[in-house]
Amino acid sequence: MRRFSQRNSLVTLSDINITPLLDLAFVLLIIFVITTPLLEQSINLKLPTGGRPDKPIEKRDIRTVEISPQGVYMIDRRRVSIPQMERELVADFRSNPNLVIYIRADENGRDKDLYAVVDLCQRNGITRFSLRTEPPNQR
Repeated sequence: MRRFSQRNSLVTLSDINITPLLDLAFVLLIIFVITTPLLEQSINLKLPTGGRPDKPIEKRDIRTVEISPQGVYMIDRRRVSIPQMERELVADFRSNPNLVIYIRADENGRDKDLYAVVDLCQRNGITRFSLRTEPPNQR
């Protein structure tokens, strides 16, 4: 009988050890589960209640504009000015006519900041925008 330690060194292993692969898969899964909620909201806003659920829209057709209570504008978690926002939204609308602008404004913010974004959209022919609210049952 031959012992394991006396095996020929040229023998190849036919078994693949998948334990490190499973460890990596679980770590990646945990990372995605933790970071996904953080990607949804970038400014802590208190949205007004009301509205109804949206019809499904593809992610590539959505641009989100956020307005803080102090009047700071953000697109994709980047701080922008009104003229810069107008250039970006018009360029996106020209490349994608199905574009929908989600406008998230704090309920305690200044109305003039919200009106500036709505006016910007209407002046440039962007008629598909949505003022985001919280569903009534989440308060």
